[in-house]
Amino acid sequence: MSSTKVTTPQEKTFSTYNQAQGERYASSRPEYHASLFKIILDHHKATGGECNKLLDLGCGPGTATHGLASAFTHVLGIDPSDGMIATARSHNSTANVEFAVSTAEDLGSNLSPPVEDNSIDLITAANAAHWFDMENFWPSAARVLKPGGTIAFWTPGRAGPHPSTPNAEKIQAAMDSMEEEYLSPFYEPGNIMVRGRYADMLLPWMIDQPVEAFEKESFFRKDWEVDEPFFVVTPEVNMDQLEKMIAVGSPVTRWRLANPDAVGTEEDIVRMLRRRTEELLHEVGVEKGKEVIRAASRGALLMIKKRAVSA
Repeated sequence: MSSTKVTTPQEKTFSTYNQAQGERYASSRPEYHASLFKIILDHHKATGGECNKLLDLGCGPGTATHGLASAFTHVLGIDPSDGMIATARSHNSTANVEFAVSTAEDLGSNLSPPVEDNSIDLITAANAAHWFDMENFWPSAARVLKPGGTIAFWTPGRAGPHPSTPNAEKIQAAMDSMEEEYLSPFYEPGNIMVRGRYADMLLPWMIDQPVEAFEKESFFRKDWEVDEPFFVVTPEVNMDQLEKMIAVGSPVTRWRLANPDAVGTEEDIVRMLRRRTEELLHEVGVEKGKEVIRAASRGALLMIKKRAVSA
């Protein structure tokens, strides 16, 4: 674990999404694999956690919220984006699940009624914790989490072609080069944290005023290797699907906002990445119209326990 503190600015891309953007995001992001949820729940329960109330932070359209909902009596997903919450609500048909607009730092204190102190069994954040203000998050989390409760953060890390994809090494190198040339000015510290699989995440004992309610000694981390299931994904992704997946990344969104005349043209970074991928597939004999890649994810999960008896 790196000792270098990473200051994460307030997220201003996804948090400003309208419902149409939220719908596009929901349609382009794969669901998490059931085995990920099983690891979270098994560890939570094995370390004394109960399954009454779940609070999912930065819930977006509710993908992870619903993935865990059946294990809990009451579930609340919160997100700072009105559009994301509108999307989550439009897709919700589960009686025990609710969605509301709130931040990870407020943790529902702005709601009516507010999230009660010492009421939450499990707090989760699926590919969102890299946007939190940790200096303010950890005290709030200690307030609402039950003694013996758990926090689980996870990220898929950096996506890329699976090694079994034809010309995978060159495709990865080309993506790296184009990202460096075009997208690097649009990366925020949170994006870098994802690429590092949360190695620099500020944990409660690392902030300026450490939160003693959390157990450093029971900290749990799991890293996924390339062939371990992290997402539920189709075996292969065609070029249209690849464009959709690339387009919802926050650096790409910011690049497009800065280059509106290029969006949808051959000068669009999304289209350029597609074309270069197609070229490299053709180079090794893949026929035109049959260009597909197999995506790979090397995720990471961090779990932190609140002391059964608060310090």
